[in-house]
Amino acid sequence: MSHRSTQMRQEIAEIPDAVDRLLTQGQGAISAAADRARAFAPRLLLSVARGSSDHACTYLKYASELILRRPMASVGPSVNSIYGVDLDAPEALCISVSQSGQSPDILRMTESLRAGGTLTVAITNNDASRLAGVADVTLPIHAGPELSVAATKTFVTSLVAGLWLIAEIKGDAELVAAIRALPGHLEQATGCDWSEAAGAIDGSSLFTLGRGPSWAISNEAALKFKETCLIHAESYSSAEVLHGPVSIVGQGFPVIAFAAADAAEDSVAQTADALAGKGARVFALTDRVQRASRLPHVRTTHWLTDPIAAIVSFYGMVESVAVRRGIDPDTPRHLNKVTETV
Repeated sequence: MSHRSTQMRQEIAEIPDAVDRLLTQGQGAISAAADRARAFAPRLLLSVARGSSDHACTYLKYASELILRRPMASVGPSVNSIYGVDLDAPEALCISVSQSGQSPDILRMTESLRAGGTLTVAITNNDASRLAGVADVTLPIHAGPELSVAATKTFVTSLVAGLWLIAEIKGDAELVAAIRALPGHLEQATGCDWSEAAGAIDGSSLFTLGRGPSWAISNEAALKFKETCLIHAESYSSAEVLHGPVSIVGQGFPVIAFAAADAAEDSVAQTADALAGKGARVFALTDRVQRASRLPHVRTTHWLTDPIAAIVSFYGMVESVAVRRGIDPDTPRHLNKVTETV
């Protein structure tokens, strides 16, 4: 959709190959981590991450709770790095996600939890990083170099690595098969034409919506609008947006509603139609809408992998919006590729 090739655009196109590389090279690490997790038998899961990696963990939270039936909670890294508190979680499995594996606060919390008896798993694109060195188990995501500041292929491969781990822990053959089929579906997803939605985004505020695992994708989408397009976007659960945020919706207010072929699809479609009825310009990834506009989307062979295809299609659209606005999405203002927080 863009008129020139950005690094971000090139890396979006590399996503199917990156996922294929993870599936080809990552089996040994995933199997070893799953064996160790089953032997450990955690009563709950924790996550430690920031930014896009934290959105990946929100997705994994739903996967854990829906597949493993184990609650998963996000832990604030500052609990240890700033406040100096060592959490007592000896029956937990912690998944720490960091593309670079270098941020001190992620590192310290992971190290603290491991010292207290938590089983720690690092998901990172740098298996020689400090985070990999302090975790019990490391899952390299095999994304290859990512030069654009905006994370795309590392976000997707983090999703896949974490979901694959959960599927292997459970022994869910159907989900594992869907994960292995992802490269072909993601290749299709790169070709979805969202130019109609891109044309409706005028630089004013907008909403992204989702529910369940798709809400995690909505969170990532809202962040990408801010960091690559300099557009204020807020992400809401479709169950929450009508409780107050709807008050700012006016005629033509842009909304993108993410949905998968899961139990929440009808709920998302109903909310999308309700907002369209209030004058919003709503685009939804479901055929079940009546008033909202349907966005082209790829359905995979499992409802839990549908959101992964959705974010790939979204990335292509948001890159085109940035370029149309004269913004280089590879080097957003005020941002660096690696942000190290304490």
